[in-house]
Amino acid sequence: MREAPITELASVVRSKNAGPFEVTFDLIFRDEATYRRVKEGGYLTRELVASLYRVPVDRILVFEFFDAARALKITMARPWPQGSVGERDMHAAQQHAPLLSIRIPWD
Repeated sequence: MREAPITELASVVRSKNAGPFEVTFDLIFRDEATYRRVKEGGYLTRELVASLYRVPVDRILVFEFFDAARALKITMARPWPQGSVGERDMHAAQQHAPLLSIRIPWD
């Protein structure tokens, strides 16, 4: 079975600031059929996201599918407060990169 990269299935994969202590990620799928198949297939999980970011699962604060938007919303605790010493991406605009490695079984 072929594995489809997430960028083939989702039209948007992004990260953004969600306040001084959290980063949020959005995956918005191209169409209803793709969204349903990914959601119901159980391919995307808190555990997968935690492993991609090398954080404990309890750092994934929100992991919710939103049917009306054909989207998955993930919110994760930041490793450091926004703007503090050690912060590498104050706006969290580049934190989605690990999600781009996701591949989903697809035929």
